[in-house]
Amino acid sequence: MPERVLRGYTLSGPGCAFRPPGPGTNTLPDRAWQGLGQPVRIAFVIANGYAMGGTVRTVHNLARGLSDRHEVEIVSLVRKRRTPFFKPAEGVRLVPLSDETDDAPATRPGKRTLERWHRRAEAIVPKAERQRNKNFTPEAVTGLRRYLRSTNADVVIGTRPGINLLLAAWAPPRVLTIGQEHLNLEEHKPAVRKAIARAYPKLGGLSVLTETDRAAYQELLDAPEGWLTALPNALEPGDPPRSSLDQPVIAAAGRFSPVKQYPLLVEAFSHVVRDHPQWRLHIHGGGDRDEELRETVERLGLGDNVSLMGRTTDMLGELAKASLLAVSSRVEGFGMTIIEAFSVGVPVVSFDCPHGPREIIDDGRNGLLVPPQDTEALGAALSRLVANREERHRMGEAALASASAYRLEDVIAQWEDFLELRRTARPKRGPLAALFG
Repeated sequence: MPERVLRGYTLSGPGCAFRPPGPGTNTLPDRAWQGLGQPVRIAFVIANGYAMGGTVRTVHNLARGLSDRHEVEIVSLVRKRRTPFFKPAEGVRLVPLSDETDDAPATRPGKRTLERWHRRAEAIVPKAERQRNKNFTPEAVTGLRRYLRSTNADVVIGTRPGINLLLAAWAPPRVLTIGQEHLNLEEHKPAVRKAIARAYPKLGGLSVLTETDRAAYQELLDAPEGWLTALPNALEPGDPPRSSLDQPVIAAAGRFSPVKQYPLLVEAFSHVVRDHPQWRLHIHGGGDRDEELRETVERLGLGDNVSLMGRTTDMLGELAKASLLAVSSRVEGFGMTIIEAFSVGVPVVSFDCPHGPREIIDDGRNGLLVPPQDTEALGAALSRLVANREERHRMGEAALASASAYRLEDVIAQWEDFLELRRTARPKRGPLAALFG
């Protein structure tokens, strides 16, 4: 069935974003079914599904896993590049609600329509959230409003507070709305937390990444049993490469932003270089906030030892070339690179920051945790595993075993169980009632 354009927004099928399933789609997996009773239509709404970033990557991965059994699409508020940084999995559609590329279609809603829905969105989404993410444009929020009115998705999952707030306000009752948080509650400004407390109970459920964050949301929202859950990010399927753990390389990965504190990591690494000058630090990531990082490298005379590697679509391959992963973040919503390092057998040395590292790393077994902001302690821990090959290899084996807890198929099963639980907690009406009986 050909795609059509509704006032500038590409949709598929009659009046909705989903094509009818074709032959061979939504085939049941071989394993015994424990989750949702029937295939359903699931949509993830994300700020920019075409960009590079941890949230984008994990949403694409979750969509891939769910698409084995369900119809899945990723709905992007904006499109700023023709080709997405992460290629969607086969069978997963990527749908833009507004297009800012040079060859975007000229058709768009009228000025008065854009202004009306933008004003309404501004009344729902706090200024702090709109400043943190610049993608709540008039075209994007108007597109989201129209999408929610026309979609026949059974489940719509938001992926950041601003989107979740709009879903709570605008989604029709026939749609099961799920909020998904990729940051922890403490990272949100007071105005955002206030809006969350007021509006999130209107959602059909909420998923966070860690038990620590689940407890924080439980205290804020006093959620009923089963409404709130902690579900980790999942590893990509397949057999990743295995690190030899003998290359003199320490890796770090993530966007260049203050929260990653890469200048502190470089300072910690300077302690390693004093006794082990052959070792290198490879920082993988991108962004335009690297001036302080480059100045720190130059000030410490580490230009020959520290390399800014840029963006990569093969994070596992790059991690497999390293022997350690270093995490210097002030805070982590989860710690996707930690479990990715585990999957290639690489132990991790990290600040014991909120929230993810302490729930993933078993200190002394698959990695080391050191006090937050203590660069000397971070440098000493890195030096310890650099110098002790036997301990590094022992921790690498334990890291590999730990990765099994984050297999995609297991995380998908947890998601399906959660969606089924939330479905049964709702009044049986609309498409979900027909699907589940």
